[in-house]
Amino acid sequence: MTVIHWFRRDLRLTDNTAFNAAVRESGGDVLPLFILDSALLAGKDVAPARVQFMLESLRELDANLKKHGSRLVVVRGKPQEIFTKLLTELKPTTVYWNRDYTPTARHRDAQIAELLTANGCEPKSHKDQVMWEEDELLTGTKKPYTVFTPYKKSWLARTGTVSADRFSDYALKAPAKVEGEIAIPSAKDLGFTLNQKGPKGGEAEAQRLLKAFAESEHLDRYNTDRDFPGLEGTSRLSPHLRFGTVSPRVCYEMAAKNVNYVIPSRQSLTPQSTDPNKAGGDSWISELIWREFYMQVLYHFPHADKGNFNKTYDAVQWGNGSEAKDKALFQAWCEGKTGFPIVDAAMRQLNQSAWMHNRCRMIVASFLTKDLLIDWRLGEHYFMQKLVDGDPASNNGGWQWAASTGTDAQPYFRVFNPILQSQRFDPKGDYIRQWVPELARVSEEYIHEPWNMPPMLQLTTNCVVGKTYPARIVDHAVQKDKAIAMFKAAK
Repeated sequence: MTVIHWFRRDLRLTDNTAFNAAVRESGGDVLPLFILDSALLAGKDVAPARVQFMLESLRELDANLKKHGSRLVVVRGKPQEIFTKLLTELKPTTVYWNRDYTPTARHRDAQIAELLTANGCEPKSHKDQVMWEEDELLTGTKKPYTVFTPYKKSWLARTGTVSADRFSDYALKAPAKVEGEIAIPSAKDLGFTLNQKGPKGGEAEAQRLLKAFAESEHLDRYNTDRDFPGLEGTSRLSPHLRFGTVSPRVCYEMAAKNVNYVIPSRQSLTPQSTDPNKAGGDSWISELIWREFYMQVLYHFPHADKGNFNKTYDAVQWGNGSEAKDKALFQAWCEGKTGFPIVDAAMRQLNQSAWMHNRCRMIVASFLTKDLLIDWRLGEHYFMQKLVDGDPASNNGGWQWAASTGTDAQPYFRVFNPILQSQRFDPKGDYIRQWVPELARVSEEYIHEPWNMPPMLQLTTNCVVGKTYPARIVDHAVQKDKAIAMFKAAK
């Protein structure tokens, strides 16, 4: 008997729902498979930093499997072609995998399931990537949620029945050699050039980050510290959740214990404390819920993958009336040369580190859509090419929130002021100076608006606006009025 577990966005052994089931039901006779999907590697949204993170995680997964007497079988190609060969070569009885919810993944998995069934092999998919799947949480009228707050209440009301399955009693059998099996390649082997220094991948790193965050003061203060990009106030677990090197259940358990929720299996979630000092854990749990909220939105409303969730705004006429001007503005935004320090710092952080602080993601997305009047889809695509944690659902949801075209979005008439955002969330300018060296010597008084510096002071700080640091590419007040008018016209 041959049983296959197909790893995808679950690159771990701890609390891996489908893999645990495969091991239990097969007695350990499991072939652990990973397919380097040629179509995804050549896709328009592929990011070299994400590929590097994935490959690091695969190498660690292989090492962990070897500790249990197995190994990771890696092949490269199109999943349908790979499974067609495996059906002939190995004649598997069952293929296990954990479900994915994007339109592309669902289409792929439906094709594979059909192929397997037609050849007498049973496909067994499991819930793993989320706490609650898309049809498990519905409104009273059995419709999907489109507003976050009631979704969160429903999520929390059921989540006490969920607990992690840390099954690790693996006595695995070594899998047979597979035709076309390859060693885990490097990003360079796959044709990618790495221009960003991204975070480390792998299950061990995910567990280290989770433990450090749980034991630090940052979790308790997450509700306030998370908004200040100059602080190390976040967990940095987003790429690990993206690739499944840690499970959402393990993350939830850690945070729920911090806020004194009761989380035993099969009991309801009930807060045990109203201690305001525990607001940090509750706020972090909300971020886990936002992640699933955007997944269920994309699942139920797949048109949002390529277009506006709110179709009213299909009529928005993006742009400044000149293709050349729009191109120049977009290029300045991409390079972090807009003349607005907080925007430039955030974009340079992204370009160099493959990650951006969430508050800054909102700021730069609002700036692109409401100040530069550029279609959110261009920004979404740029993020997917750069972010190590680039997730189709969360990235899409976040961009449409900022652009006011999505579900439960920022109203179009509320436009982020990049100067006020900078003053509020980076008051001393520490984050700006870290990522924009041209402003390193600028005082707190002028760091948010360097164009207000007297000419002599610009010379002494080596920050001459328009020469050593870019002049503002737009006037925020003028562009804000244009953005509001643009949306009004569409309505």
